[in-house]
Amino acid sequence: MASGLEPTYDVVVVGGGPSGATAAHDLARSGRSVLLLDKAGRIKPCGGAIPPRLIRDFDIPDSLLVARATSARMISPSSRAVDMPIEGGFVGMVDRDVFDEWLRVRAAASGAERRAGLFERIERDADGVAVVCYRAKGASDDETLTRIRARLVIGADGARSQLARQTIKGGGETPCVFAYHEIIRSPTNGVADFDAGRCDVFYQGRLSPDFYAWIFPHGETASIGVGSARKGFSLRGAVKALRAGADLQNCQTVRTEGAPIPLRPLKRWDNGRDIVLAGDAAGVVAPASGEGIYYAMVGGRHAAESAEAFLTTGDVRALGLARKRFMKSHGQVFWVLGMMQHFWYRSDKRREGFVKMCADPDVQRLTWQAYMNKELVRADPAAHLRIFLKDMGHLLGLARPAPIPAPEPQ
Repeated sequence: MASGLEPTYDVVVVGGGPSGATAAHDLARSGRSVLLLDKAGRIKPCGGAIPPRLIRDFDIPDSLLVARATSARMISPSSRAVDMPIEGGFVGMVDRDVFDEWLRVRAAASGAERRAGLFERIERDADGVAVVCYRAKGASDDETLTRIRARLVIGADGARSQLARQTIKGGGETPCVFAYHEIIRSPTNGVADFDAGRCDVFYQGRLSPDFYAWIFPHGETASIGVGSARKGFSLRGAVKALRAGADLQNCQTVRTEGAPIPLRPLKRWDNGRDIVLAGDAAGVVAPASGEGIYYAMVGGRHAAESAEAFLTTGDVRALGLARKRFMKSHGQVFWVLGMMQHFWYRSDKRREGFVKMCADPDVQRLTWQAYMNKELVRADPAAHLRIFLKDMGHLLGLARPAPIPAPEPQ
């Protein structure tokens, strides 16, 4: 087909998860012609936790929340359990199949065109414009690829992004934790110590040698999963052991899912020409916690802002705004979480100390404030100092430091 007859979009978004759907929604709402390309039919393994700030910033209706967790329980290698109640807040729980589709429907309602297909490659037309080549859903390998011209392409096609691998140095190669979970029918509340309002997190080397395992409530169902980057470690075996230990082995299994989760943001998110990354493709999953939905949607919004600036001005430097703005807001949080994962997840001895620290009121209060607001809490320097000293005491195996009194009111 001659290039002049090919449809040309302002933006083609490759990948319809929370990041891609958010970018498509924002750009379509601003009046841009947008094609949202998603391979469809896949549900990402995910605990499904979203903070109140995401609900506010992205106008998520309460109807999408299948549960509201009001506490978390941290379980150590010795099976010590530390409850962390959330004072004045909650963790929203969503089912990714429903949540992601709602985001895609919203993008379409704002004017984005949806198509189901598998991205294959980027070509260049005679005039240098990017051509997104994809295989329509259901098409055989010998059928002709569909080719769509785009002034700009947003890659939101996951941690092993083919678009990133083909177009950006280091793309699609970020180190990953591999996650696997099983969705089960929830038992009656209180049966087998299951609590429909509590997230259970297991820091035990037998369940994960370098990450953690979880049981998260989802209303009528629950997510039971584990993550690890260690080759040869049996994720399915760990989930089986977790279910048996929690007396949930007889609950009906609804489905199983697995996928890689990136460990750190890529150093570059754009090709300096007409492509920018977002979400898992850019590596924006929080270290230590593995939280990704909020950061994916923020990354999608920043990608949309960069795309809008580029399309308006033609200045390719605008493509760098997505990473720059994201790291300015969240880079320090990622660094702190990365250090925490590096130190505390290395052995059961350290995991034991980490769970012990979670019993501290200062740790609980600042942790939940940071989680719900998605930023480090700076208003209480005395509490941070107390936590730092306790942290160092546990890390070095020293006696617990004496508490430091809070400063007198001025």
